[in-house]
Amino acid sequence: MGAKAEKTKEKIRAAAYELFAAKGFKQVTMSDLCEQTGLSRGGLYRYYSGTGEIFSEILTEEYAVEDRIRTGERARVILDDMLRVIMQEISDREHSLSLAIYEYASLGNEALFTRITGRAKARWEALIRYGMETDGFQKVNPAQAADLILYYYQGLRMWSRVIPLGEAEAEFYVKTVRQMLLGGAPDYGAYENTI
Repeated sequence: MGAKAEKTKEKIRAAAYELFAAKGFKQVTMSDLCEQTGLSRGGLYRYYSGTGEIFSEILTEEYAVEDRIRTGERARVILDDMLRVIMQEISDREHSLSLAIYEYASLGNEALFTRITGRAKARWEALIRYGMETDGFQKVNPAQAADLILYYYQGLRMWSRVIPLGEAEAEFYVKTVRQMLLGGAPDYGAYENTI
């Protein structure tokens, strides 16, 4: 596929992401995407067979941890970049795919989510091991730490669609992960009066 076609697919995915975040998965149609992107139906179907294919592709886009580890980038820098993205996703409920993810999973796509979660866990485990070997991360069980990081994040992300979670909760998550992996005294911030 040529560069122009890739740019068009990126445009479609970006438009679809906004629609899925706003409406969930079930309410988005290919007509909505035609309207949002300015493409004709034929033009849209040239790249994707339906909303499920687009959504699946959005969900399987991966954060390039392995490449960054391979080039010797500091583990703390990679961690901070990952946590910055997560913090934004938790804080910005209007751009969360949580509802769409739940709807898509309920349509019998559990195998896809099992693969996505497995790859995400492997990325976190690789980063944690790399950080322990090279950048002073705390000695932890990488599999247990990865589970905690992933499921804590997923819980916050899902709940951010139904209750007001914002920057304070996102910051607390980031501080918790950083403390677990980098050590140091607990920093409870906005939560200090609740403990």
